[in-house]
Amino acid sequence: MAPRAEPPDGGWGWMVVLSAFFQSALVFGVLRSFGVFFVELVAAFEEQAARVSWVASIGIAVQQFGSPVGSALSTKYGPRPVVMVGGILAASGMLLASLATSLTHLYLSIGLLSGSGWALTFTPTLACLSRYFSRRRSLATGLALTGVGLSSFAFAPLFQWLVSRYAWRGALLLVSALSLHLVACGALLRPLSLREDPIVGGPAAQLTSLLHHGPFLRYTAAITLINTGYFIPYVHLLAHLQDLGWDPLSAAFLLSVVAVSDLVGRVVSGWLGDAVPGPVARLLMLWTALTGVSLALFPVARAPTALMTLAVAYGFTSGALTPVAFSVLPELVGTGRIYCALGLVQMVESIGGLLGAPLSGYLRDVTGNYTVSFVVAGACLLAGSGILITLPHFCSPASASKPRDLVTEAVDTTVSQTRDVLGRD
Repeated sequence: MAPRAEPPDGGWGWMVVLSAFFQSALVFGVLRSFGVFFVELVAAFEEQAARVSWVASIGIAVQQFGSPVGSALSTKYGPRPVVMVGGILAASGMLLASLATSLTHLYLSIGLLSGSGWALTFTPTLACLSRYFSRRRSLATGLALTGVGLSSFAFAPLFQWLVSRYAWRGALLLVSALSLHLVACGALLRPLSLREDPIVGGPAAQLTSLLHHGPFLRYTAAITLINTGYFIPYVHLLAHLQDLGWDPLSAAFLLSVVAVSDLVGRVVSGWLGDAVPGPVARLLMLWTALTGVSLALFPVARAPTALMTLAVAYGFTSGALTPVAFSVLPELVGTGRIYCALGLVQMVESIGGLLGAPLSGYLRDVTGNYTVSFVVAGACLLAGSGILITLPHFCSPASASKPRDLVTEAVDTTVSQTRDVLGRD
């Protein structure tokens, strides 16, 4: 198709939003509901919480660490075939996990194979969405990522019911069938050519410019810290509630409350990101700090009312930070480099995803409860919010909130080089 001067802010982009909605549900909705399987796997394999935590953590880490591969393949072949192959890999991993006889099998099936499939689905889909929108980018991203909240609300009690009815092996087999719908999500992605694409250069040139881009590097460090503590409640909150004497179904219901609040937070934050004047980075810092505070307060709460209040607060703020986090990135690096930039961010933040849940499980094994685990998780998010303050977007007025785009720098460099050649001639 003919290159467009700028994103269309609609049109087929809404079908891409629909694809991203279901794709986010089938990736992160499953990951967020993994706490249901966590308790069953600890009992089935008679292993410590820290070792079982590596199943989800490896899956998250592989999904993020492998994102540059998905980005590079999407740049060359387009996002559609890449996401469809990823859906097949994700479903195959869950299928093999239902046959596991040891934790090593789960590390390889869910962690490595399904994680690789998720790496080929999430980043290409979200990068494709960012290329379709400009003025409505935060809202479109927020709507797409509501799939995480809706699926978490549905999947937590659904998986608990499936485990009670078919045991954890049968439940994983059904999750495998559910994951095959990622193939249909990939079929909806239509590549979009923008006029700036030839200017930004190939993956190597983009990577070099990003590694010398200070605000991008600070943003990546902040997201890595946020990712370290972000997933802790979805892996260990159910076990924490059972330590307090809650029955499994009631604990799963509280996870559903978190999911509903998360859903509302994503929509509200996406709307605010486009409607409120000023840098989006300010909203990201606010939601990140509030999420860290709510996480750190979880061990203090004992009464059901207090826990319910914190669940609502955590769900809303953690959901709210997600769409604005992805909206900040195109403003920092430009739309033409979004595939490479998002893949690189996902790869680096995989360090946090890999270490977060096992560290939380280790602290639980050492201390006998999850108090220190939640406090450390909250501290990681607060540290990330502190780094976000250093972004140039944060202190700039609305009219100057977008720094000099890397695409403009590339154009200036090209013009300068042309003048040099003409001067020599």
